[in-house]
Amino acid sequence: MRSVQVAFDVETQVIDAVRLAAFKSQLSTSDQIRKILGLPYATKPVRPRLTVSLSDADYALLGERLGVDAADRRRIKEILHEQLIEFAKKQSKHENS
Repeated sequence: MRSVQVAFDVETQVIDAVRLAAFKSQLSTSDQIRKILGLPYATKPVRPRLTVSLSDADYALLGERLGVDAADRRRIKEILHEQLIEFAKKQSKHENS
């Protein structure tokens, strides 16, 4: 059985509402849409994670900024991971102030 990705061209207000509901439910946007449409969906992410696409130019920029060889992608990822954790800590402190 083959799945086909379906895209919906909707206003920003709809996108924001779906993303907010997904965030509050700790679901992916796709699973939130499936929930809204009454389709089966994963109740918990199998492996919660954040993703970003990085080009060779991005790695070069990050390597320079972080003082790491751009070819050492594992080390760059480790540093970025630490920066995201630090960001979350700062956000948490800000919200609790």
